[in-house]
Amino acid sequence: MSRQLLISWLMIALIVSVSSASIDLGPMPEDTKNNHHVGLNPGTPDGREGGEDIATAVIIGALPFEDTGNTSDNNNDYDAVCPYTGSTAPDVVYSYTPTADEFIQVDLCGSGYDTKTYIFDSAMNVVACNDDAYFDDICGEYVSLIEYAALIAGETYYIIIDGYGADAGDYVLDVATFIPPPPCILDCDDDEGEPEIVDGYEDSFNNGCSGSEFGNNWSQFVGDGMGELIHGGQSGWYIISSGGNSRDTDWYTMIVGPNGLVEWTLDAEQETYGFLLGPTDCASVAVVESILVGPCSPLTMTFEGTPGEVMWLWVGPSTFEPPAGFVGQEYMYLSHFTGLMEGTVATEKITFEGIKSLYR
Repeated sequence: MSRQLLISWLMIALIVSVSSASIDLGPMPEDTKNNHHVGLNPGTPDGREGGEDIATAVIIGALPFEDTGNTSDNNNDYDAVCPYTGSTAPDVVYSYTPTADEFIQVDLCGSGYDTKTYIFDSAMNVVACNDDAYFDDICGEYVSLIEYAALIAGETYYIIIDGYGADAGDYVLDVATFIPPPPCILDCDDDEGEPEIVDGYEDSFNNGCSGSEFGNNWSQFVGDGMGELIHGGQSGWYIISSGGNSRDTDWYTMIVGPNGLVEWTLDAEQETYGFLLGPTDCASVAVVESILVGPCSPLTMTFEGTPGEVMWLWVGPSTFEPPAGFVGQEYMYLSHFTGLMEGTVATEKITFEGIKSLYR
């Protein structure tokens, strides 16, 4: 993955050293994507490809289904917010009518250009979409994958193979039935106290450096008499007033205990990032260490600090859009800490002045 965003006073983009990726810590997706992909150019055109539009869509009779083609000589008929819009790329169309309720996966691994793919229902609503999933020399850079989409028996769906911007070229299509894993449900309380996430939500609760005023809203982790803490929080997604999806991001401060060693085990019901940030300055903060957890797949981060030192942590979804099949707008995550400074409450709102006072 190779993306890099500018650090600004309205949005913080941070470099994740462990994954060589640029991760936006704010709730908003990028407005543009500056990518210069290296296409694989598999030479797949074989005269058989998707239809020009919905009226001429190539029918997928049964799954699994594979096809190849090239979009360069087609028209630009459709587009979807995924999360970028304004595409002028040519596209092709396939149709599929499942005989039973099922999940499907749409995979463009091996395509030779910056693809975008999405699924319309018969009313032209977007059922699922993906712009970028692959960033490697095997499947390609900025190549799309819809991990799974929920389809209803008897409904006709249209799979659109499109491109980012004006990009077009060779594609490889693989559509298959997908059996989703059992849902991850964490048995924990919501200790965070953030208001319910709804469409049009303004993420002003423990939003840290992604807020309009840096440091104006944080929550603090402190331990019990043994320096331990178990904390349940909620995160999720919502539609912003101007359209498109956004995500809830949670910023926390913690104080290193007397042993100078903290362990943080994080798990979540959906794929979630946990970041240790530094330095504790919104103008220059960056990701020091990162873990990617969930669903129901915990990981532990261990870090050292000076006893009494304040550190910043960040928790948020790994994507700006909920995964296909996700119901609702919120999900739970669970943190377990050892080695914290002893305190009297699990979480509390503190101001930036309050953070600075801890150094005095």
